[in-house]
Amino acid sequence: MEFIKEETVIGFIGTGVMGTSMARNLLKAGYPVHVYTRTKKKAEELIQEGCIWRNSISQLAGSAKVIITMVGDPTDVKEVYFGEFGIFQSTSPGTYLIDMSSSSPMLAKEIHQEALQYNLFALDAPVSGGDIGARDGKLAIMVGGDRSVFEAMRPIFSVLGENLVLQGEAGAGQHTKICNQVAAASTMIGVCEALVYAEKAGLDQTAVLKSIETGAAGSWSLSNLGPKMIAGNFEPGFFVKHFIKDMLIALESAKEMGLNTPGLELAKNMYVELSKSGEDTSGTQALIKLYKINVERVTNS
Repeated sequence: MEFIKEETVIGFIGTGVMGTSMARNLLKAGYPVHVYTRTKKKAEELIQEGCIWRNSISQLAGSAKVIITMVGDPTDVKEVYFGEFGIFQSTSPGTYLIDMSSSSPMLAKEIHQEALQYNLFALDAPVSGGDIGARDGKLAIMVGGDRSVFEAMRPIFSVLGENLVLQGEAGAGQHTKICNQVAAASTMIGVCEALVYAEKAGLDQTAVLKSIETGAAGSWSLSNLGPKMIAGNFEPGFFVKHFIKDMLIALESAKEMGLNTPGLELAKNMYVELSKSGEDTSGTQALIKLYKINVERVTNS
């Protein structure tokens, strides 16, 4: 099914660090965008740029042909969709629902099944790429659901990202995001250790980064977060608290499958320690602070 862009109202729920950029890109692409978030102040920039504010989820859901949710954790997702004044209680048949939050595969399946009961079309479509990918419309989008629904939503996905892959049935998008976070968790440990090692060896960390980022050690984290670590820039592209949430979802899913993930468990424990030190709303690159603290302890012991 093809939609006329100017007549396809997109309701966007959740205007955090990434959601704001995503909604902005849809607006710039010519879609009418209606927004709702629990704290209206977070949506002020978008409202000034032309997005229409809605006072409740039900009000937004009643006006949109496509609803995109980008909220914090599975509890928030469940409330947004299944709550007393949530999406399922307020949406007209034929509406497309896209949950782009990082959430539970099991919950994604529940949303898909409930959507069928209401004659709605649901996809789970979590993303990767951080604030930079959201800003530049270059996110990786991992989708679970029916192919026909995916194809209908492809023009919208194409505004938000470049790497668009239908991974399988409902829940497959969330499972793929878990794979992403499992890989990213251990990678972040490696990036921190490499940069601290370079510093301890008396090397220029930026020069080291230039040499290793195009070799076998290359990764998105090394190229994008490594420079931030060197500069002492811990502004969030992705919050520490949200990364912990994703790792907990991953550990729970792995346990359900009887899978042992020691690297993930180690990373989770380190990030929990970082969180306890007051870094909950820092970017994930703040993990290097733990290493520097440990280096100082060893040096001073």
